[in-house]
Amino acid sequence: MICRDEAIVLKTQDFRETSKIATFYSKKFGRISGVLKGIRTDPKKFASRLNFLSVNEIIFYRKRFSDIHLVSQCDLKLDFDYLKSDILKFGIASFCAELVYSVMPPEDSHPEIYELLLNLLDSLEKTNPSQKLIYNFSLKILSLSGFQPHLESCVICNKAIKKHAFFSNRFGGLLCDGCSRRDGQAENILAGTIATILFLQKSDWQKSLRLSIMPFVERQLSEILFSFLNFHLEKKFKSLKMLNELLDHKIKMC
Repeated sequence: MICRDEAIVLKTQDFRETSKIATFYSKKFGRISGVLKGIRTDPKKFASRLNFLSVNEIIFYRKRFSDIHLVSQCDLKLDFDYLKSDILKFGIASFCAELVYSVMPPEDSHPEIYELLLNLLDSLEKTNPSQKLIYNFSLKILSLSGFQPHLESCVICNKAIKKHAFFSNRFGGLLCDGCSRRDGQAENILAGTIATILFLQKSDWQKSLRLSIMPFVERQLSEILFSFLNFHLEKKFKSLKMLNELLDHKIKMC
């Protein structure tokens, strides 16, 4: 089947002596991979250099019994040149691209996540890079993909949480005082942290970025979010250590 779609480059790798395999997140087909034959020896064969997170119009032959398709045409639509010159923006973009690759299964159509990526790239271009972009993107993709933590009530007994609660990676959400004994590693969570996470999950992109987060809430939000990601995705994000170092350096310089 011949397919055409708009797609964002998540990563590329060399394939044999002349070709590349590119992984895209596409608008209609979700995460797809395809081989671009001959692009390394004849770059002019395609109207794109497959730059990281560039937006391309692709035509590919969708194979029924393989998850690597044949890309016959790849035309550049939009390139985010600022990523080449700003290491902090590149770090945030790299983490978010790695998160998309890790969370989304192959060929699971989700146009909202494609738009989420575009919103991130647009905001990175127009605003100063900050951890809020990471929280906003991460919580929204978890919500859209069905991985979000349960924060509306106790995940075990469904009792409403009024003031005091614990957060459990094991159970994937909040525990009340009575159920907290079921997980010895559950941690106290502030009401402000719960409210912030719910707001970021439910509000649109621009409204979420306008939210002011108190420093002590942000520290806990960061700890809980990345602990939750590592626990449920069972992986350490390669880009996260570098990103945290860059953000810490930026804070010290301010």
